[in-house]
Amino acid sequence: MPAPKKTTRRSLLVTSAVLSSLALASPAAVAAPKPSGSPSASPSASPSVTPPASMSTVGGARLGRPGTQVSLASGVPVLPKDVSARSWIVADAETGDVLAAHNAHWRLAPASTLKMLFADTLLPKFPGTEKHKVVPSDLAGIGAGSSMVGIKEDETYTVHDLWLGVFLRSGNDAVHVLSAMNKGVENTVKEMNEHAEELQALDTHVVSPDGYDAEGQVSSAYDLTLFARSGLQKKDFREYCSTVSAKFPGETKKGKKGKPVRESFEIQNTNRLLAGDADLPVYQGIAGVKNGNTTNAGATFTGVAERDGKVLLVTVMNPEKPEHNEVYKETARLFDWGFKAAGKVQPVGELVPPKSAQAGDRPGANPSGEAGGSGDGGTAGTGSKPVASASAGEGSSGAGTALGIAGGALVLLAGGAFLVNRRWPLPDLVRRRTRP
Repeated sequence: MPAPKKTTRRSLLVTSAVLSSLALASPAAVAAPKPSGSPSASPSASPSVTPPASMSTVGGARLGRPGTQVSLASGVPVLPKDVSARSWIVADAETGDVLAAHNAHWRLAPASTLKMLFADTLLPKFPGTEKHKVVPSDLAGIGAGSSMVGIKEDETYTVHDLWLGVFLRSGNDAVHVLSAMNKGVENTVKEMNEHAEELQALDTHVVSPDGYDAEGQVSSAYDLTLFARSGLQKKDFREYCSTVSAKFPGETKKGKKGKPVRESFEIQNTNRLLAGDADLPVYQGIAGVKNGNTTNAGATFTGVAERDGKVLLVTVMNPEKPEHNEVYKETARLFDWGFKAAGKVQPVGELVPPKSAQAGDRPGANPSGEAGGSGDGGTAGTGSKPVASASAGEGSSGAGTALGIAGGALVLLAGGAFLVNRRWPLPDLVRRRTRP
């Protein structure tokens, strides 16, 4: 199989927006309630069938209420009835408006969707070209039954390889190696919790960086959506999470002439709205983000998609229906509703910006919209087939499509000053055009 082409580097686009939307409005953060029981008790270990009566009101009072929150009015489509998830949220990725939600702040086990926070925390620390030789201690403590990409001891991997393993195969082995590079799991967990607080994701408590079930480890649909929105500020995050398939380094073996040979193998993205499945087509306009599934969490998923100039984020946690791919099917229904309702429905809350969001500052992204410190944040295209760069007919199994870039994060005012829109919208978000 020929090596895929590199992702085309894209420059940040700056477009105009209405000046009245510039005022930085960050609602006061309200701490989420502690998990029931002792401080170390996990609500996911014996999950309640009903949400707590009192939840966080970060983003608006209605988001702290149990049950479905939506402002239906004339011309607003009715929400799909066949959504069984314990918690979900539909939000405009660029304005931050929450169009509808169901138990948005219910603290539940997040599974591998927590890797979005892991990536948003660690991506800026290591350039994609940096290499690391894996030692046994790097792979210590990985939970039984974890999803793995296939990292081997004594083999060398680039940071780019490791992130492909995290995003495509949800590899806990890749997470642990990157954590080892970041002074260990304990330090990584500490930094993730600190970053969650900075993002005002106050429902979240990290115990394991890979999202593996652990006592006291919780997040919420609201917080997972904040993590996705923050991560999507970074160019390499966008490209990794939209990659359908990639080549991953295998184990070094002796060749026919006794020389060491290291071949690669193909890995596929486990996000079924992005890669498709037998009972599920690729969702039109999908561009990421992350899926998860554990015993305590059930199936979880956060996705971003674009249609007709609208970019939406949808998070779905733990559908009750046991159907195959149910979390993706319910996400697709909520996306469909959101695209019909956008511009018609009155928001029930908003996605808050980070605490440090200030005029002229976009936390988590450098001026080029890249992470990794080397100025080469677009390394996700090396040896991979990203949706972000595929031309018609070029992607995995013919699934590739051309993508455009949407601007609109910043407004250039007279005098050359940049101000962040009050709701911290996305920069040049990768958008997926209609398939040919």
